[in-house]
Amino acid sequence: MSSELAKKIREIREVETSGRGEFSQLIGIAKKTLEGIEQTGRVPKGDLLESICKQWPKYTLWLMTGMTDETCGQISPEIERARSTLKKTGTDTD
Repeated sequence: MSSELAKKIREIREVETSGRGEFSQLIGIAKKTLEGIEQTGRVPKGDLLESICKQWPKYTLWLMTGMTDETCGQISPEIERARSTLKKTGTDTD
């Protein structure tokens, strides 16, 4: 499970920020702590998960369960990436 959480945290970081430094600053942890989680699969502490969920609440359900519910605004980084790609190509109708 820990390596799965580390993978999910990395996916959120990659879609939402420019890198580990920015992500770490936004959630209030040391960059080295984030590197340790991502590179070794170390289990993140609850307060770190809480910080991620507060910063990006749209990923809470996916981060904790692997599920999404777009009707409730709960998405995955994959969905966000697809939405961003659609907006760039001008196919978004909003």
